Amino acid sequence: MIEIKNVSKTFRAADGSVEALKNVSITIPDGDIFGIIGMSGAGKSTLVRCINMLERPSSGSVEIDGCDIGKLSDAKLREVRRDITMIFQGFNLLMQRNCLKNVCFPLELAGKSKAEAKKRALELLEVVGLSDKAKAYPAQLSGGQQQRVAIARALATNPKVLLCDEATSALDPTTTNSILELIRGINEKLGITVVIITHQMSVVESVCKHVAILDHGEVVEQGEVAEVFSNPKSLAARRLVFPERDSDWLNAKEVTVHV
Repeated sequence: MIEIKNVSKTFRAADGSVEALKNVSITIPDGDIFGIIGMSGAGKSTLVRCINMLERPSSGSVEIDGCDIGKLSDAKLREVRRDITMIFQGFNLLMQRNCLKNVCFPLELAGKSKAEAKKRALELLEVVGLSDKAKAYPAQLSGGQQQRVAIARALATNPKVLLCDEATSALDPTTTNSILELIRGINEKLGITVVIITHQMSVVESVCKHVAILDHGEVVEQGEVAEVFSNPKSLAARRLVFPERDSDWLNAKEVTVHV
């Protein structure tokens, strides 16, 4: 279980400070596919980077299976990060390495032999449907194929948590659907907890079980996807669910939604 407790993050700048996150509390159950959604600048990417401590919260804590990972030593945190892997909008593949060697890379860092790493990498390329692309380089692949390699690489260390930071934003709708189906299958077969950061309502509706809506660094609504989307209570949720509605309807204290 991931427990984000009262997390705030302030960035200092020459012209002042910016509160990216304000007292955020979210609980993500084991094995869930949890969506965190909001408009640009809502604080989504900062939050996901706080989950694996790539960004240290200014206050609050992130606990994974009861362990406050913000209190760990650098060495222990590196170990924990093998259990919390991440995929990105830009894929972040090593362009000078072929697909097989990209997937081998985290295994080599973890001290696996070349033979062990190659065996595991080939298994994972098969899992993501790219066993025939082992010797291809990222530049020879489509965006969807590159993201599949990135997913295979993220799975290399047998993680418990997969963080997806706008992982489908650069893909067309058909490719997005195929990547989401792959993530759903991985979640079901391997029991990996998935956290999806996105600004796309369709992504959350398609694959997530629970959702939290961020607005200006605050959680304004959270719960089961079906409930939040059928009966949005916050203005931010209404804007995301019903972007075509006029401002008077969006700002009404009570709204009637027909589904």
